[in-house]
Amino acid sequence: MKIFKSKGFLIRSFFLHLFLSIVVVLLTWAFLEPFAYNFMMKYFSATREGSKDIVIIAIDDKSISYHRWPWPREYYGQIMDYLNSYSKTKAIGFDALIQVSDKENLASDDEFYRYVKSTKNLVVGFSPLPRKVFDDTRTSNYNQKFYNKFKVNVDLPYQLYDYGAFTSISEFPDKYFNAVRETGSVNVTTNSTGYVTFMNQAISVDNNYYPSLALRMYMHINNSHKLTIYPDKIIVDKTNLTIPTVATSKGLQNYLRYYKFYKDTEYTHKKYSASDVLRSYIAIKNGQKPIIDPSEFDGKIVFIGANAKAAALGLEDALPSPMLNKHPGVDIQATNLDNLMNNDFMKSTGALQDIFTLVLISILTFILISKFSFLVSLISLITVAVAYFIFTIYCYRHGIAVTVVTPLAIQALTTIFGYSYRFILEGKNKEKIKQAMGKYLSQDIMKNVVQNIDDIKLGGKRANVTVLFADIRGFTSMSEKMTAEEVSKILNEYFTEIEPIITSYNGVINKFIGDAVMAIFGEPIQDINHPVNAVKCAYAMLKKVDELRDKWLFEGKPKIEIGIGINSGEAFVGNIGSEKRLEYTVIGDTVNLASRIESYNKVYHTNFLISSSTYSYVSNIADVIKISEVTIRGKSKKMDIYEVLRLSGD
Repeated sequence: MKIFKSKGFLIRSFFLHLFLSIVVVLLTWAFLEPFAYNFMMKYFSATREGSKDIVIIAIDDKSISYHRWPWPREYYGQIMDYLNSYSKTKAIGFDALIQVSDKENLASDDEFYRYVKSTKNLVVGFSPLPRKVFDDTRTSNYNQKFYNKFKVNVDLPYQLYDYGAFTSISEFPDKYFNAVRETGSVNVTTNSTGYVTFMNQAISVDNNYYPSLALRMYMHINNSHKLTIYPDKIIVDKTNLTIPTVATSKGLQNYLRYYKFYKDTEYTHKKYSASDVLRSYIAIKNGQKPIIDPSEFDGKIVFIGANAKAAALGLEDALPSPMLNKHPGVDIQATNLDNLMNNDFMKSTGALQDIFTLVLISILTFILISKFSFLVSLISLITVAVAYFIFTIYCYRHGIAVTVVTPLAIQALTTIFGYSYRFILEGKNKEKIKQAMGKYLSQDIMKNVVQNIDDIKLGGKRANVTVLFADIRGFTSMSEKMTAEEVSKILNEYFTEIEPIITSYNGVINKFIGDAVMAIFGEPIQDINHPVNAVKCAYAMLKKVDELRDKWLFEGKPKIEIGIGINSGEAFVGNIGSEKRLEYTVIGDTVNLASRIESYNKVYHTNFLISSSTYSYVSNIADVIKISEVTIRGKSKKMDIYEVLRLSGD
């Protein structure tokens, strides 16, 4: 089936569809795709366990019961000393910010700084700030001081924009600053819906780039000191690890690939309570058996951070993620490093790929709608939608973040648009067919058929009707003197003029029989005055023929006269024929009598004859001459017929 027939209509429809598609894409990308990403990540991408080589030591609720908050900072140092002195860890990440000294416990701070300085594989976190906390001079001096000590070599082959630009850095206390060897940004941002789906791998402060905490730990483990930063990727020296990134104003970000939760915990990596580590440290110092054997941390990468539910103490460092509404921040940092260590990134499709998918879905949808029936195309479209969703599951399982909702929304829009388009054009086609068939059938019969389209069958009913026959006099001899084209032209002009007259009096042309016309009054148009209207119609037809005769004589055409016969009575009205070929008509003695009465115009040299049954209805409006005792072929009794001379008021 071809539904694209009108070029102008097609162009307008295309641009309307394009406009609506753009609106749908913008809305779904902004409001639905982030939630779809969360859903797909949680149920189809996070199917693997986190690395067993990465563990977490958390200051949890159990740790708060070990010692009231705030903890003496030497406790952090003791945990670091436990890992540094009694186990062989690869690296330690300290996911905490030390911004001021504890003036009430300076000795404890000094102890902590000593442990920090002695822990050579320690990387601590810092926080970039979007606004200056101090005056320009102090901020600028500290930024430079920070860069001089903690810088990494960064190569910017295509520095076109200062990605992830921040104004200042959270200041370390001087002793802490001097003790720290390496540091990385702990900046974590959420997407438009408030979920952590990205990680800022590199941020810029005063045009100086710094890696994330996890990336800095990765560089430490692999003894790398250089990053090459492109707008769409970061390459780590020595390992050639390529991190796919998206350049934003918040930094060079990449999608995080989350992992399954570790057993029944809210962490995706194995977690130890900081209190158990401290008790083990003290036990070892006292020559006792530790709760946690230090060998458990051999060869491991350890993150230290706080996440206690004691919200009043400000220890719950948790953010919404696709996995959990309150996902421990330290575990998010661990997840980032897990991605880096195993080159296990989520890769997103580009804008061109997404547009190609949307265009392909739209075209395929239009093809299915235009080529197949409603049921077949609908099943096909559902199959395509299901197949695409299965495809998205496959992609997410293999670390590719494709758009989920937008293509399906575009398919739904195109389906609605396509079926509406098809409905409109089919409606136009049906109207054209009705108009075309109306040239072969009466418009009124056509309407009757359409109204009862589901109940078309052989049969009908008996009804009281008036039948009119009109025949051209001398048509056969006239035809012999004229060409077929000339005869056809006269007949067409004649029929064109009388058809609206019959229609105006609620009559229905049942058929053209050569030069004759058979019309029905009373059915299918219900009209209780059908005998009167039939007679008035016949009188108007004779007047119109008089006008045509004068015109044709002026044009040199032969003189034409018509004879009309009318009869009223009961007849069968309905469909006759076969199941495959029907004809709506009227049959019965009433019809035969009307035809035979019309033929008597030749005998009596009249133009307009009616039966006695018709005369009984119009006697008060018609001046007639009674023709008595007429023998009608097929009738055993003679009957009266009437010649109509004029109608009253004419």
